[in-house]
Amino acid sequence: MKKIISIVLFSALCFSISAKEKAKKEEGFVFTTVKENPITSIKNQNRSSTCWSFSGAAFLESELLRKGKGTYDLSEMYIVHHTMEDRAEKYVRLHSEGSFGPGGSFYDVMYCLKNYGLEPQEAMTGLHYGDSLPVHNELDAVMKGYLDAIAKSTLKKLTPVWKRGFDAVVSNYLGARPEYFNYNGKKYDAKAFARELELNADDYVSITSYTHHKFYTQFAIEIQDNWRNGESYNLPLDEFMAVIDNAVNNGYTVAWGSDVSETGFTRNGIAVVPEEIKTADLSGSDMARWTGLTKEEKNKELTAKPRPEKEITQKMRQEAFDNWETTDDHGMLIYGIAKDQNGKDYYMVKNSWGTDNKYKGTWYASKAFVKYKTINILVHKNALPKEIADKLGIKL
Repeated sequence: MKKIISIVLFSALCFSISAKEKAKKEEGFVFTTVKENPITSIKNQNRSSTCWSFSGAAFLESELLRKGKGTYDLSEMYIVHHTMEDRAEKYVRLHSEGSFGPGGSFYDVMYCLKNYGLEPQEAMTGLHYGDSLPVHNELDAVMKGYLDAIAKSTLKKLTPVWKRGFDAVVSNYLGARPEYFNYNGKKYDAKAFARELELNADDYVSITSYTHHKFYTQFAIEIQDNWRNGESYNLPLDEFMAVIDNAVNNGYTVAWGSDVSETGFTRNGIAVVPEEIKTADLSGSDMARWTGLTKEEKNKELTAKPRPEKEITQKMRQEAFDNWETTDDHGMLIYGIAKDQNGKDYYMVKNSWGTDNKYKGTWYASKAFVKYKTINILVHKNALPKEIADKLGIKL
């Protein structure tokens, strides 16, 4: 009898511990997928400032899936190589008065597609510095040093070979771009390969939402990495968000340029804009515990589970951009919509930081975060709601 009682008590204890563990787990985020569009595998930009190329290539790969062209792995470094050469030339032309850095924009990816073509990943000869993933700190320093030696010099005339010297620097790190390559048993150059993909750069539009320019017009967003001055259509915030929802719900993915320096953007795959917990809302030991936490500990707690978020307005968004609080940090790909356990919508985001996170390379970004921190998006023009396309003068 004692043995039976002991077994019952032990079982009850195990059940109690299991229930507590389950409750503890459910305190975090629990997502249910509502809509998910096809994407290619998660890549890893590693220690390189090339998110714009990774996300742009991911966007084009998803477009190929949507169009029924099959699965492709496009070379991000082919795009980077061409972009750095073009940016270097402009930097020298402006005697270093312009901007040079390893960053870029979605416009750079579309410019490469239109003017230089694309190459598959296997066509590039590979990284040449003994690492299987991008590590660009040294390359970035060497490129800038080389260009400054020319652009900031007192030379009266440049030699005709400085561009070849710069190309040699980049090729030595990233691998040379082959003039011709074989892919699936067929010989291509980059332009011929791009033509076969049937991706028309003119079919894609950049959208943003700021009040320092008129709505329903185009302007070049004033950020350093928009060095080509690519233009974006300007929409009121509610219509801007309607574009994203319409795109995803109709099978399109969205290239997403955002600020990820906010504390609400975590390394564990969450992007939210939580309301601060006010001490007036706490009592007793809760207040003592909250006021005793460090800033980092408070931020961790604010993003540990679903909480009320700030109501984002057009004014808040504009002020954050004007005050340098919203910066051009990172490019990613929105490919789906999910709900948390409270029924709130989040966008499913493909990142380029590998798969070593809670959601294996996916981030869940709340609509509040996307409203607040998006710089711009890139979508196929047919992803626009017709009434919005008409206001912008875009023919679908």
